[in-house]
Amino acid sequence: MSEWIIPDWPAPQRVRACSTTRHGGISAAPWDSLNLGTHVGDVEAHVMHNRHCLAEQLALPAMPQWLDQIHGQDVARLPASERLPRADAAITRESGVVCAVMTADCLPVLFCSKDGSEVAAAHAGWRGLCNGVLEQTLSQFHCATKDIHAWLGPAIGPQAFEVGAEVKTAFMAHDPQAQEAFRPVGNKYFADIWLLARQRLLTAGVRSINVSTRCTYHEREDFFSFRRDGITGRMATLIWLR
Repeated sequence: MSEWIIPDWPAPQRVRACSTTRHGGISAAPWDSLNLGTHVGDVEAHVMHNRHCLAEQLALPAMPQWLDQIHGQDVARLPASERLPRADAAITRESGVVCAVMTADCLPVLFCSKDGSEVAAAHAGWRGLCNGVLEQTLSQFHCATKDIHAWLGPAIGPQAFEVGAEVKTAFMAHDPQAQEAFRPVGNKYFADIWLLARQRLLTAGVRSINVSTRCTYHEREDFFSFRRDGITGRMATLIWLR
């Protein structure tokens, strides 16, 4: 298994993007091995080593500008003046600035304008997705939404993402078509977070949407999963302009 997942989408050549797996770092179990999160109990020196290896092996133009993610819908404009912006998405129009979001079941979403002048990354857990983090990210682009490519990365799949009725109700309050993304299982539901995100993007006017259907919950060897393991590491999904 490669240490990196390169998005399969029609991005312009100057747009570079990548999603990490759990392979290639030095963290010990249960964060083994390429944990990139400093907030999950791992040895900080190991995380810093992993981050530097990531930057070196991907030949990043700079260290990623990490976010203080809170399952909200705020979007940071990068480069940011503060070290750790409190946001769940980031956008930049400057070359050499690396937008990054961390996940371990939540959905990472990448965006780029078709002319290659703007890129963004969003962290979409169900709360952020329901409350509009993708729409907020799109609103920061200078171009029209029809001129934006989107890529939905690895996340907890529809055979594993079990949620309560309140989650279905919250999504359907925004758009009744969300019902298509929920399958009953006992008194709960399996939710398809990729479909929910796709519905929101289509409604917002995005027409170019590509999806990775890699399930973080079931693919234990390759991905961290908070739902599966509780104490675990974090992957990163990155995008930048050359």
